[in-house]
Amino acid sequence: MGLGEMLKNTFTKNSEIDWMFDLDLIQDTSERAYLKNMAINSVLDFVGRTMSTAKIKFRQDKETLKTDWDYILNVRPNKSRSAGEFWHKFFYKLMMDNEILIILSDDNQLLIADDFVKETYAIYEDKFKGVIVNDYEFKRSFTMDEVIYLQYNNDQLNKITDGLFKDYGELMGRMLEVAMRNNQIRAGVSVPSNGSANDEKKTTQRLQNFINKIYKSFKSSSVAIVPRMNGFEYEEYTNKMGVSNQSLEDVTKMKKSLIDDVSRAVGVPSALVHGEMADLDSNMKAFKRLCIAPLVKKLQDELNAKLLTNTQFKNGVRIQVTGILIPDMFDMATNIDKIIGSGVLSPNDVLEDFGKERVDDPLMDKHYVTKNYSYREEELKGESNNSGSMEVD
Repeated sequence: MGLGEMLKNTFTKNSEIDWMFDLDLIQDTSERAYLKNMAINSVLDFVGRTMSTAKIKFRQDKETLKTDWDYILNVRPNKSRSAGEFWHKFFYKLMMDNEILIILSDDNQLLIADDFVKETYAIYEDKFKGVIVNDYEFKRSFTMDEVIYLQYNNDQLNKITDGLFKDYGELMGRMLEVAMRNNQIRAGVSVPSNGSANDEKKTTQRLQNFINKIYKSFKSSSVAIVPRMNGFEYEEYTNKMGVSNQSLEDVTKMKKSLIDDVSRAVGVPSALVHGEMADLDSNMKAFKRLCIAPLVKKLQDELNAKLLTNTQFKNGVRIQVTGILIPDMFDMATNIDKIIGSGVLSPNDVLEDFGKERVDDPLMDKHYVTKNYSYREEELKGESNNSGSMEVD
């Protein structure tokens, strides 16, 4: 007798097996797309929050210029967002989509394009068509000199988001299934099978409803009492079966590993994203050098190219992006004293480096050298003052 005939005879002789296969006892594994969103959001949102503190200034030589762009760039870029929210979304979208397009509306609002089509030319300016902002599509096209356009140029992040999370998602799904089975309620229900086909169908439905009620009672009640009914026998196996050693720590490590991979691609020390305090100063310096500085450079170059004329640039006008990851002045007091006392920077230069406005005082632009640094005073020009320092022109 073949295997097929054996199974056929088994199902024919035992009608109980036949209808039990209709019970809803197995659920499909849900997709783990949230893993990708969790890892990306954790890292890119961290960078976006950091960049949202940016302050944009127009400078000429050492003076800060007042322009109409100050309010737009630093207070209210558009009617829907403040400057902090705008720059947060700006850099998040830049890293997420690998590019970003900003257009200036007729009423001087900076709008972030949700979608667009870029047409590239060899000699002429690139054009942007089909620009969509909040479900509104602009009928006109925009040339490169009319927009602010940045490219992130990080193919590694795209490769991670496209391929890595598929494998991680399947593995995470299996791990979560095992972890949830550790405390799962397992039971069996048996009923007699000696009626007609219609009766068995009704019995199946009753049994399914009874199982659902038992599950709901166990899930929502701290004390659950199951009645015994004639024809229905319920036996729980939970306390009779071995418990897997699978731990939720493995799931946590998996999530942390995902964040580490995305952080590595973006240039963010993963310890900062996880909130770890060990080696905080070193991690902050690496974060500023590897991630923040390139983003600031990209934005600064684009703003200088699009918001300044050739004449303004020749006259020394520059746009500076400041205010990001500025250290506390009081924590740096000793170093500030040494920098000023050695004549490297003037007091106004230090104020500028800490995001402060320069003071309109000629003495604040002087470079001073204290006596403990002036070991060869005869080579230094200037006269000693009462504070024991010398001015150097």
